[in-house]
Amino acid sequence: MTAQAIYSALMNGSMKSQPNGLSTQQVLSLLVYIAPTGDAGAKPAFQKSCPGSAPFTLSQSEWGGWSPSVTNSRYQDAKAAGLAATGVSRLKLKWAFNLGPVGEARGQPVVAGGRVFVGTLAGDVYAIDAASGCIHWAYKATAGIKSGVTVGESHGVPAIFFGDRSAVMYALNAESGELLWKTRPVEHLLASVTATPQFYKGVVYQGFSSLEESLVADPNAVCCTFRGSVVALDAANGRTIWQSFTISEAAKPGAGKGQGPSGAAIWSTPTIDEQRGALYAATGDNYSDPVTETSDAVLAFDLKTGKLLWSRQLTQGDAYNGGCSAHGRPNCPPEDGPDSDFGQPPILVQLGGGTRALVIAQKSGMVHAIDPDAEGKILWQTRAGAGGLLGGSQWGSAADAQRMYVAISDVVLHSVVDAAAPGGHRIVPDPKRGGGLRAIDLKSGRIVWTAPPAACPVTQAICSPAQSAAVTAIPGAVFSGALDGHMRACSTTDGSVIWDVNTAREFPTVNGKPARGGSIDASGAAIAGGLVFVTSGYNQFGGMPGNVLLAFSLDGR
Repeated sequence: MTAQAIYSALMNGSMKSQPNGLSTQQVLSLLVYIAPTGDAGAKPAFQKSCPGSAPFTLSQSEWGGWSPSVTNSRYQDAKAAGLAATGVSRLKLKWAFNLGPVGEARGQPVVAGGRVFVGTLAGDVYAIDAASGCIHWAYKATAGIKSGVTVGESHGVPAIFFGDRSAVMYALNAESGELLWKTRPVEHLLASVTATPQFYKGVVYQGFSSLEESLVADPNAVCCTFRGSVVALDAANGRTIWQSFTISEAAKPGAGKGQGPSGAAIWSTPTIDEQRGALYAATGDNYSDPVTETSDAVLAFDLKTGKLLWSRQLTQGDAYNGGCSAHGRPNCPPEDGPDSDFGQPPILVQLGGGTRALVIAQKSGMVHAIDPDAEGKILWQTRAGAGGLLGGSQWGSAADAQRMYVAISDVVLHSVVDAAAPGGHRIVPDPKRGGGLRAIDLKSGRIVWTAPPAACPVTQAICSPAQSAAVTAIPGAVFSGALDGHMRACSTTDGSVIWDVNTAREFPTVNGKPARGGSIDASGAAIAGGLVFVTSGYNQFGGMPGNVLLAFSLDGR
C-alpha cells in the first residue's frame, strides 16, 4: 500500500480503531517507517514522450541548482542567460507542461544539457526537453518532493540529486533517469528535505528541516526532539562523509511532557565559500525551550570535516511551533515566537578591496550583511519589510555586483466562514496587504529603490500582492513572482516593470490535458539559453493551486 492508502485506512477505513490515542505526529512517523515499500511500485503521472534517446551533455548555458553559482546569488550572467534586459519585454509563452493531477512543484526548476528537471508534490521527477517540452524520462520517488534538484556527477556520470519529504536522498542518471543510489542519512522519523542540495567537487551537501514544528499543534503530540543538520554525502555512492547538527545537544525531557532543545531547521541551500573552505547555512527558530544561540542564525562549517567554525545569531530567544497558532495553544513555548526563521540562504558577495560579505534577508523584515572573515561580524542591517509569521522576506534574494534584490511577503491571512471547508472555515489572503521589491546597496545597506506591489483586481476571488517566491536576476532585470499569479521583471536601474505575465489561468499543454497556473511561491524563475522557466501553483496558506511548468522565449520561438 502507498502512504496515502495506509493513511486513509488508519484514519477513515477498516483500521480506524488502531491509531486511537496516537497523535498525527506519531501516525506520520509510522508512515515514514512502513510506507516506502508500497510507494515503490507507483508510476509517474506521465511517461517518456521524446523520440529516441538523445545523449545528455552539459553546456555553458546552465542553471544547475538553487543558483547558477555556489555563492547562491541567483544571478545569471548575460552569456549563460542568453537574454538581455532589452529583450525581456518580448518574452512570450513557448510551451506549457502539465505536471500531473497532484503536480504542484515547490522546488526550483533546473536547466542543464538542454533539459529541464523538476519534481512535484506527487513525487514525480521529470527530465523535460527545454526546446520542445517532450519527456526524456520520468521517475517516481517514494514520497512527495519539495526540494529542487541539483546537477552534478556520480562516478563520472552526469547525475541529478534531490531529497523527498521523508528525508530520503536520491541520485539519478541525468541522461536515463536510472536510480544510482538512495539513502536516508538522518535518523529522526519526522525529518524532511525542503532545501535544494548543493553539489561541489564530488560531494552533495544537504540541509534538513522537519514536519515536527507543524504537527505539535495536535494536543496529543509531544514537543519536541528534532534538530536541524547539514549532511555531506559522497556523490558517488551516497555514503555519509559527515553530519553536523545546528544544536549541539540532543533534546532532553523538560517540564511536563515537553522536550528540548529542538528546532533550528535548515530550510535553504548551503552556500559554499571556496576561499575559506567553508559552508554557510541559515537556520530557523527553536521549537521548544530551552532556546539556543544557533537558532535564527548563520552558521559556518568546515567544508571537509563539518566542524562548526562560528555562528552569528540575528534574532535571540525565538521559540515557536504550530501549537502557538492553534486553539488552546498546545505545546506552545512561553516565548511564542516571533517565528523569524531564515527561509533563504546567505549570499556570498564581494564588496571590493578584498572585503566580502554574507547578505541575507529574514522573515523579520530585516536584511543583514555579516563578515565571513570576522566570524560573522555585523556590517549593516536594514529594515525592508514589516515581518511576521509569513512576513518579511521568505524564500530567496538575488544579488549582482552592486545590489541585493529582496522580495517582500508580509502576507496577511484571514479566516472566513465556508460551510464546504473542513471545520467550516477557510484561510484567505488579504488582497490589500503585502508585497514589494527592494534594491539594496551591498556596501552600505541603503535601499536604492522600491518597486511597489501591484494591486489585486476586485474581480479576482483569491488574490494577494505578497511576493514570497525567490528572486532571480540577470544583467539589467530582476524577476519576482507573486501570490497573485503574476511573474514580473523589473529594471535593475529603477524598479520599473518591464514584463508582466499572469500565470493564474488555464494553459493548453504539450503533454495532454490543459493545466492551471495559480499562486507563485517558493521557487523562482530559472533562466538559461534564452529561455525562462516558471512553475505556477501553490495552494498553501490560502494560495491558488496549480500544476504547470511554463517556458518563455523571445517572441515564443
